[in-house]
Amino acid sequence: MGIGDVSHLNPKSIWQTPHLDRLAREGMVFTDAHSSSGVCTPTRYTLLTGRHSWRTKLKRGVLQGYSPSLIEPGRLTLPGFLRQQGYATAMFGKWHLGFDWAKTGPRVEDVDYAKPLGGGPTAHGFERFFGISASLDMPPYVWIENDRVTRPPAGTVDDSPAPKLWRKGPIGGDFKMEDVQPRLTEKTIAFLAERAAARDGKPFFVYLALAAPHTPTLPTPAFAGKTRTQYGDFVLQIDADVGAILAALEKHGLASNTLVIFTTDNGYAPAGDIPRHRDLGHDSSGGFRGTKSDAFEGGHRVPFFARWPGVTKAGSRSSDLIGHLDVYATMAEVLGVTLPANAAEDSSSLLALLRGQREPANRRDSLVHHSAEGEFAIRQGDWKLILCPGSGGWSSPTRSPSPWTQAKVDDFTGLPPYQLYNLANDPAETTNLAAKHPEIVQRLGRLLRETIERGRATPGAPQPYDTKSPWPQIAWFKDFP
Repeated sequence: MGIGDVSHLNPKSIWQTPHLDRLAREGMVFTDAHSSSGVCTPTRYTLLTGRHSWRTKLKRGVLQGYSPSLIEPGRLTLPGFLRQQGYATAMFGKWHLGFDWAKTGPRVEDVDYAKPLGGGPTAHGFERFFGISASLDMPPYVWIENDRVTRPPAGTVDDSPAPKLWRKGPIGGDFKMEDVQPRLTEKTIAFLAERAAARDGKPFFVYLALAAPHTPTLPTPAFAGKTRTQYGDFVLQIDADVGAILAALEKHGLASNTLVIFTTDNGYAPAGDIPRHRDLGHDSSGGFRGTKSDAFEGGHRVPFFARWPGVTKAGSRSSDLIGHLDVYATMAEVLGVTLPANAAEDSSSLLALLRGQREPANRRDSLVHHSAEGEFAIRQGDWKLILCPGSGGWSSPTRSPSPWTQAKVDDFTGLPPYQLYNLANDPAETTNLAAKHPEIVQRLGRLLRETIERGRATPGAPQPYDTKSPWPQIAWFKDFP
């Protein structure tokens, strides 16, 4: 979901998102917030670990529904940390970080649905989970509760084209794709009611990872036809569900002391029918270049709202550079707990910003971006360096065009190897200044290499550098000695 899909951030939006707009008005809007990647698995890893996903075995792309667990055994996750501090922890929605399925044969889909799944949310800090293994367009299409499939597949669905768009695969007897969005919202609201009824004073952390507006684009009848695109209808459904959750917090007396964060895992996806939106005058990327998957801003600059009554001033804005990975360190500072050296290695606290302090001591100086194709970019101040000649994703120029955009494979011959943009003067990344400022290219390239090799982006002891890692194979390393 793009930054331009929230009407509070896009005055030219062809639809209105009143509940998200309200959340933004009642809290702080971060205008320079970023997912760690242009695609979703890496972003989810980063949010829950406070660590860049490219430090793992996943160097490009995303996991699939049958992929093994990505989070390393023993790694202290955000929910695991909060659980240590006495929090009730729950997750509802799209996991997309892999499960260790019980295998019955050599094919990826050869699994025993009756056996427990390892490596999932309940193995990494969540006390309970209800949701799906990956994106809603990836098989298997089954509900998972904690570490069990609720009902094994009872049939198979065939491939469906965009905008519905799902892949052929087995589907559970109790699973309907149209029901996923409503059911995840209902589960979250029920959990809030349960926590309020407990009256035990125990704080809670709930992570709702909606499967929408990712494909398949399936707005329910109450929202179908509300806008001029199916994608817009789906966004309105998300907005209404956010409103229902905010209403539940108020109903149960939880709103006044609950920090609510809304964000998205990457930019707008080409499968949402970009040509149709442009014809209607709607820009889901909010004026930024690129879309989901890219190293360009449209791939990873995302909405990020935080409402925290009594702490964060309503109607406030922050232009500070932040990332999803900063949520982890923020919670640690809120609780006054020092994190161990081997946890949240890339996370910086946002607490001072949330409190309205203009010059926080631990303000983030730089941030590394990553694309679907595994290409790097780094941001420091107004400057952004992209370490490849193209988008790093599906937008032109690309070597891996999205099948939904009708784009062609581009010839990179003659393109400069690096791209340098001044986002203060050129937020749409139209003018490559690499040749004009080679000293800035060198400085940012060396900073990126140092960030990779140190094993962390925050102060502290560096992690041991793995000499077997693929990083020395990357071409740009030789240019930044």
